[in-house]
Amino acid sequence: MNFEHTEDRRMLADSLNRFISEQYAFDARDRIAKSQHGFSKEIFQQFAELGVIGALFSEADGGFGGGGFDIAVVFEALGRGLVVEPMLGAVMVGEALSAAGTDVQKEKLADIINGVTVAAFAHDEADTHYERTRVAARAERSGDGWVLHGAKAVVPQGEQADLFLVSARTSGNVEDEAGISLFLVPAKTAGLTVRGCPAIDGGRVAELAFDGVKLGADALLGAEGQGHATLERAIGRGVLALCAEALGAMEAAKTATLEYLRTRKQFGTLIGSFQALQHRMADLLLEIEQARSAVINAAAAIDTGERLARERALSAAKFSIGRIGALVAQESIQMHGGIGMTWELPLPHYAKRLVMIDHQLGDEDHHLQRYIALGKECGKEVAA
Repeated sequence: MNFEHTEDRRMLADSLNRFISEQYAFDARDRIAKSQHGFSKEIFQQFAELGVIGALFSEADGGFGGGGFDIAVVFEALGRGLVVEPMLGAVMVGEALSAAGTDVQKEKLADIINGVTVAAFAHDEADTHYERTRVAARAERSGDGWVLHGAKAVVPQGEQADLFLVSARTSGNVEDEAGISLFLVPAKTAGLTVRGCPAIDGGRVAELAFDGVKLGADALLGAEGQGHATLERAIGRGVLALCAEALGAMEAAKTATLEYLRTRKQFGTLIGSFQALQHRMADLLLEIEQARSAVINAAAAIDTGERLARERALSAAKFSIGRIGALVAQESIQMHGGIGMTWELPLPHYAKRLVMIDHQLGDEDHHLQRYIALGKECGKEVAA
């Protein structure tokens, strides 16, 4: 199988990497990440004008990409630059709209692709523990519409979002797969309270509280009580995006560490000449290549129609990224020594982001268990 990117993807990667290096240097990124908004709407709009958001969507949805490798190319570049703009919400909400939206609902995709609408994915709750089917927020019928009650936690860039994709239970018990419905909730809807705070790795996150939020019939995305499949597809795209972002961050940390080993002297000798550090760096390079292989496998699998193969590849990649990301963060800082812990240096920010990516959309323990469970499902299908 040929894993080389197409010419269009290489051109996209080159232009995006160039833009980030010129317009999104670490000092600028640090100011943006610590700002009141947690990201730059101007930069987000420039990403849209470059076609970065459009690359995440198919031509049928108004974009010009939408494949697994398109997502991987974009988010690897974003990871290299520690970009905090809300691309993850765009790809996840966009996938849900594409998969289950009506023609009228799909019209919202154009504004997402053009950077006019900031979309946020609101599924996790305070006691979810990464379980996708555990949804306590509830939506009840009220005339032709719905009334939404409950709360959502740790919504990236939720304060500045214009549109939320919210999961809520319309029937069943709190952990049932059936009975989950998805709703499109504009940020200015009455009864919705958004409370934000800084994220530990830059940018901002928000908690959402729904106190009798009244929604029209057109807010329901897909069939009532059958939102789990759409939820799984949206989260799958998000998992791939995070894995690719982590790969980009690993590459940046690797480059910084190699440069430090080549220039730092101890007792008049370059520390890169020490055999122990050479061995550690070689092991790290091998691990990063393994992470790249996992991302490639997930990107190739996400476009297939076979659910179990797709979901196993995604969980395998997220598990690998979690383990290797923590190793890269630890080894890079240790090989830098004390300076590796100073906030003025970009490296600790990459390390922090790598650790936090592990906790988004399921950590390595969660995805290892999920991979095993999916394997058992495969075995049952083969036996049948």
